[in-house]
Amino acid sequence: MAGLVSLKNLNMNHANLSMVGPHWAGVLSKLPILTDLHLLGCTLSGSISSLGSSNFSSLAILSISQNAFNSKFPEWLVNVSSLVSIDISNSELWGRVPLDLSELPNLQYLDLSGNKNLKGSCAQLLKGSWRRIEVLILASNNLHGTIPSSIGILCNLKYLNLGFNNLTGSLPTFLEVPENCSSESPLPNLTHLSLSSNQLTGKLPEWLGELEELVELRMDDNNLQGRIPASLGTLQHLTNMWLGTNRLKGTLPDSFGQLSELVYLDVSFNNLIGILSEENFSKLSKLKYLLLSSNSFTLNVSSHWVPPFQIHFLEMGSCHLGPSFPLWLKSQKEVEYLVLSNASISSSIPNWFWNISSNIGWVNLSLNHLQGQLPNPLNLGPFATIDFSSNLFQGPIPLPNRGAYLLDLSDNKFSGPIPQRIGEFMPELWFLSLSDNEIKGTIPASVGHMWNVEVIDLSRNGLVGSIPSTINNCSNLRILDLGNNGLSGMIPVSLGKLKQLRSLHLNKNKLSGELPPSFQHLSNLETLDLSYNKLSGSIPSWMGAAFSHLRILNLRSNAFSGELPSDVSNLDSLHVLDLAENHLTGTIPAILGDLKAMAEEQNKNQYLLYGMSSVHYYEESLFVNAKGQVLEYTKTLSLVVSIDLSHNNLSGDFPKEITNLFGLVVLNLSKNHISGQIPGSIWRLHQLLSFDLSSNKLSGTIPPSMSSLTFLSYLNLSNNNFSGKIPFMGQMTTFTGTAFAGNPNLCGAPLVTKCQDEGLDKGQSDVEDETDNNFIDQWFYLSVGLGFAVGVLVPFFICAFSKSCYEVYFGFVNKIVGKLVWLKRRVNRS
Repeated sequence: MAGLVSLKNLNMNHANLSMVGPHWAGVLSKLPILTDLHLLGCTLSGSISSLGSSNFSSLAILSISQNAFNSKFPEWLVNVSSLVSIDISNSELWGRVPLDLSELPNLQYLDLSGNKNLKGSCAQLLKGSWRRIEVLILASNNLHGTIPSSIGILCNLKYLNLGFNNLTGSLPTFLEVPENCSSESPLPNLTHLSLSSNQLTGKLPEWLGELEELVELRMDDNNLQGRIPASLGTLQHLTNMWLGTNRLKGTLPDSFGQLSELVYLDVSFNNLIGILSEENFSKLSKLKYLLLSSNSFTLNVSSHWVPPFQIHFLEMGSCHLGPSFPLWLKSQKEVEYLVLSNASISSSIPNWFWNISSNIGWVNLSLNHLQGQLPNPLNLGPFATIDFSSNLFQGPIPLPNRGAYLLDLSDNKFSGPIPQRIGEFMPELWFLSLSDNEIKGTIPASVGHMWNVEVIDLSRNGLVGSIPSTINNCSNLRILDLGNNGLSGMIPVSLGKLKQLRSLHLNKNKLSGELPPSFQHLSNLETLDLSYNKLSGSIPSWMGAAFSHLRILNLRSNAFSGELPSDVSNLDSLHVLDLAENHLTGTIPAILGDLKAMAEEQNKNQYLLYGMSSVHYYEESLFVNAKGQVLEYTKTLSLVVSIDLSHNNLSGDFPKEITNLFGLVVLNLSKNHISGQIPGSIWRLHQLLSFDLSSNKLSGTIPPSMSSLTFLSYLNLSNNNFSGKIPFMGQMTTFTGTAFAGNPNLCGAPLVTKCQDEGLDKGQSDVEDETDNNFIDQWFYLSVGLGFAVGVLVPFFICAFSKSCYEVYFGFVNKIVGKLVWLKRRVNRS
């Protein structure tokens, strides 16, 4: 190191020093006195605590960000009084931010952002001295607590970023001015304030309008409420205001129209209402980004209005702009991003729009009532994102003139064939949806040219012919939905090459043949819907091992035959199994009770969405036969836990192991040849909503414990051989006689057929009196007296949701009932 005696400034930014590894600190310790140390992005790792032994007494600038230290925060920094600037951002630091940092007399710049495991109390940190600090960046860490009204001596502070932390509570209604501050404002020099992406609540305080030098204000992605202070409209230096994704209400202050320096305004995703007039934009000549989406604004401007700005980025989704297409857009020549979805527009798109659209790279006009034909080709920017879904467009399918990343024309009235060269025009496409139209013809083989596509949805059209085998070239494909068409032929073996596939819908077509063995390679598959086709053969035993992530298996209404393979029980993620309306034979495997996902209660809803962003995605949906009708589930699909084996030729006893599936919501075994009895443990299916065992050969009594299925709203036990008295109590009293019809040996309410005297015959034994057939009589005694009913029946309904509570409670009740029956006998005999 002799040659480095005079070295004071070491700058090795972005050099690859990974070869030094954890010994880099030891190398630095041998260097002479340094004033500047720059090691940004040098792939360094290991502890930086040993640097404290180095000769850094004169160090002024420390810049060692974008490394991978995975080290505790270096405590020795608080002893280097010469430090003016510290930047250790994005370097995997952990531990606590030392409060003594605020005591460093010369510190002007501190950036510790992006260290997700770096902790600290926001209130304590802001109460520090910070005498000369100008830039304080603590974003994307693990700071917690509230923002105090009493802050440190931050008179010199210009830039404060505490975004992306865990800050809670409301903003203080006022800030105290420190004694050593000459200004009347607590933050007289503040130009940038960011508290984005925290958990802040309460209102926006009025003191924000007193920050006269403020250039950027970021309060987005919190839980802020109340009105936007009109005083913000007095901040004449303000260029960027982010208030989106909160719970703000009221109107947009008219004073905002005076913010002549404003470039970026975001108030989207709030609860704002009111009429926006020309006055709201009167002096916004520099405005380039305007985000008003997901509010309830109504734009009321003159048909001759020419905005003072030239907008680049415009989001006005869910604002009322119609019924005509906004004429004022004609003056906007620089638009690159345009969202006017759900904006009550019911006209056609005027021709002049296509004269200003050549720079638009993102356009969303969905959920309107736009009419007419679109020009072909569409004059848009290169590789555009195009969403014209849910309108009334007609005519042939248009294609963009310079390719696209996304093309969504779903839910319109487009007709004619899919353009034969669609894949050649859009090789970079990653999302294609033409569903819900009136498209005829075949699927072009050119779809195989979309090498990057992740979603193809051509469902609910009139497509015919076979599925082109060229789709196997789409190696990134995750969603393929060709359902509700007229496709025929066999399922291409080549589909088994789509190893990224997660959702496959080929339902409601005319496909025939067997399930291709190549499907064994689709290990990422989560949804397989082949229902309502002409598929045949047996259900492959390899499914259980191949589809470890499968959540939905729907083979309904085909011609599958043979026995249900027991290996299906290995589908650990399965929560919907629909094999109804086939030709299955044999018994229901008892091992079906081992389906793990069905043994868990689904009490947390999880949207099943697939796509590249939160704006554009494919939403999983499924038709489920439940409660005697066909219901479509989308947003609550993850909560549906269902087994439907109805309309087959299954036989054997009702497997009691099914009662291990505590999460079941729908169970349908109707129209088979199932015999035996309903197991007494049926009460364990306490999530059951729809239960259908009709048209089988079941016998015996109906278990009284079924009365505890408090969620049950549909029951069909008709056309079996059940006998005895219906346990007409609890939830069973909500069903009519239709649920029990066709069982000639059943009696009692709600049927018209009366039961014979169920009183105790003198010749009957005590054992016979305490059978399940007398369960109703026992429960009758529980209802005697209002106080007894409240004391006993209320806990029953509480415990109906807990297995352990249920078992303990019923043990207690059975003892009470036993004593009551004993007392009754004593009275009768006396």
